[in-house]
Amino acid sequence: MTPLNEQEIQQYRTETRGVAGLIHFNNAGASLPPDVVPDTVIDYLKEEATNGGYETEAKYQVQLEQTYDLIARLINADRDEVAIVENASVGWGLVFNGIDFKPGDEIITSEMEYVTNLMGFLNAQKNHGVVFKVVPNDEQGNFSMQGLEELISAQTKLIAITQIPSTAGGMMPIVEIGKIARKHGILYLVDACQSAGQVPVDVKEIGCDMLSVTGRKYLRAPRGTGFLFVRKEVQDKLKLILMDSFAADWVSETEFKIRNDARRFELYEKNRALTLGLGKAIEYALNIGVDRIWQRVQYLAGLMRTQLSAIDDVTVHDFGAEQCGIVTFSVAGIESAVVKSKLAEQGINVSVAKAISTLIYMNKNHLVSIVRASAHYYNTEEEIGVLCEALKAIRD
Repeated sequence: MTPLNEQEIQQYRTETRGVAGLIHFNNAGASLPPDVVPDTVIDYLKEEATNGGYETEAKYQVQLEQTYDLIARLINADRDEVAIVENASVGWGLVFNGIDFKPGDEIITSEMEYVTNLMGFLNAQKNHGVVFKVVPNDEQGNFSMQGLEELISAQTKLIAITQIPSTAGGMMPIVEIGKIARKHGILYLVDACQSAGQVPVDVKEIGCDMLSVTGRKYLRAPRGTGFLFVRKEVQDKLKLILMDSFAADWVSETEFKIRNDARRFELYEKNRALTLGLGKAIEYALNIGVDRIWQRVQYLAGLMRTQLSAIDDVTVHDFGAEQCGIVTFSVAGIESAVVKSKLAEQGINVSVAKAISTLIYMNKNHLVSIVRASAHYYNTEEEIGVLCEALKAIRD
């Protein structure tokens, strides 16, 4: 694998108008898109306005269909296992709530699980009498595979794991977890919200039954885009939460037949312009190579952690053997929101990670809020240096 070189980085920055005006380290919130993405969306909307919505859709039908092929390539799935949805939470909720839970069924998750997913577990607990169990990280901050095995019982219905948490730079070993899920014949749901576009994602290697993704983060796609993977063999085992004439066909006045692919989880009406934008963003990432993107992201994040750790009164909170592009830290005596605000005054975007996002982990580590700086391949070493100098000035 050939690392991204300086000439390539400059090309990608030239093709991203947003980098000219600021330093963007909020890629875990929403990346700056390459210019081709908003241009595609805007041009499509202009055509809708002048030619009509249905007519424009017909003109771009081939390109719209290609988005499914691009998603399938990105995650190594079959195109009939892919549905386009508004975001990862929608996709996750469609399949999670489609599982036929019974009283006493058990869900296993990690302490890094996202708040929306935890709320889903609690809702299933209240409505269906299920139990959810949490595998704690070990002293080094790694997910405990032994702990997972010990929690599995005859009642375990689902293992649900967020690969990259919202408020930490560590990662869950989703491939190893998948092997255990398959060994025990347990449904396996992966939240890859922060993963796709940053880390190579291969659903066949992971062995997951379902996987949800959002577009706006490391994929550099528009907000309001995402997709869902549902393994072919699992599709008929999930109830449909919503249904229209796109998800199913009329057979007679008293019968309908659910379509034979993952698009059963979609509804007919969606934003076609954003679908094309999602496709363009995925195509852009594939042309670079997600493995090369991942190498660059790891390098930049590692450099950022090293330089931040060298600053007095700055504490880096990331953990685990494998770490990603999300870097979390705090500045002694200064609230995270104040740090964010002062950096913004200097044209540097970061975000504040609040306890609510991953409550179990944050409570365990006595963290209320931390600063989250998330690097992407189009960021530079110089930008990291500017961030660190700005933090020194804030601290002083």
